[in-house]
Amino acid sequence: MNTSNNLSRTGEFTLLLCATLTIMVGAAVAPGLIAIAKGLQFTQYPSLLITLPALGAIIFAPLFGRWIDKHGARKTLLLSLWSYCVLGLSVVLLSSEILIAANRIVLGGFAAGVMAAGTALISQWYTGEARLKMIAKQGMAIELGGVIFLFIGGILAQAHWKAAFLLYGIAAVCALLVVFSIPSNQKILTSRNRTSDHKAKDVVSSFSGIKSILSFAVCAMALFFSMVVSLPQHLEALDYSEAHIGYILSYISLVAVVAASLLPRFVKAIKEKRTLSLSFLCFGAALFVFGSFSEIQAIMLAATFAGTGFGLSIPLLNHATVEISQEENRGKNLSFFAMAVFAGQFFTSIIDFLPVNLNLVFFIFSAVAVCISIGAFSSTLFSTLLSKLDTNSD
Repeated sequence: MNTSNNLSRTGEFTLLLCATLTIMVGAAVAPGLIAIAKGLQFTQYPSLLITLPALGAIIFAPLFGRWIDKHGARKTLLLSLWSYCVLGLSVVLLSSEILIAANRIVLGGFAAGVMAAGTALISQWYTGEARLKMIAKQGMAIELGGVIFLFIGGILAQAHWKAAFLLYGIAAVCALLVVFSIPSNQKILTSRNRTSDHKAKDVVSSFSGIKSILSFAVCAMALFFSMVVSLPQHLEALDYSEAHIGYILSYISLVAVVAASLLPRFVKAIKEKRTLSLSFLCFGAALFVFGSFSEIQAIMLAATFAGTGFGLSIPLLNHATVEISQEENRGKNLSFFAMAVFAGQFFTSIIDFLPVNLNLVFFIFSAVAVCISIGAFSSTLFSTLLSKLDTNSD
């Protein structure tokens, strides 16, 4: 039986808008990276302006988990949003590379706070299938944010390199919306959460524990971002124009939005772990096709697989983290999930240092994805067998 949520449509929109900020950390500066790096005099390793926030999220995420469990998700979200805004806007005032790097690292920490606290609020206001649908929408919002902010960031950076940082001001808008649209009372879903405990047990039986979920999250994000990081260089070598590369990357995000919207149907039809297994199989197919073919039809097919893999994996794992957690440790577990997501992004920076060509990188990552898919599916079959044996023994 589904439970209806108590949040207004404005409150729901607010949580989804907050979710877009997690990808905006890098998307705001990515289109005008070269001009922004020159303007900040951060030219030696300009890509660090994009990757350092992920490092900050890895470092500071556990701190925000404790804040959520101690002070509540709403207070943590407001703190993270205001700090995100101030740090994002103030970087243009800095002139030292060390201070700029520190700014980006701490900014990433507050991005992790936004992600974890936002999901914690979703877990408070939604239960059961309604919660899964809302977390699926959250995944859609993150990908849509990537499409929108990459587009707007490019326009602003073209006007002036400092203008791109105005996007971080959206965090202040989110903070005001939280104040007025999300109530501060904590009498939320207490009795209804108890009635949905049996559904949480189903998810617990599907995933062996939080460590399993976090491992899958790191792998999923590493596989997905290996394509995001490598495709521009790979496609440029295949004589695709910058415009075409932008269209392909945007198409991946749009497919991810559609896949995330269909996630509840997949879970209902084939259960959690089979859906997860399918998502990694999609990653493997995408990487194999990217490494094997250069025709536009094949590239678009691979992009479809890549977007589907993301849309079916990260929102599902996010939901599993919520369901497997108890009220007293939910903040901590969600902060670890945020850390895992950003860790997967950050680990892809090693691709630039691998002494092999990108085609071989694609094939290696494809093989890894297929192995993970088989592992997830095999564990599902093993769990099913055990449950049948337990039933027969009874």
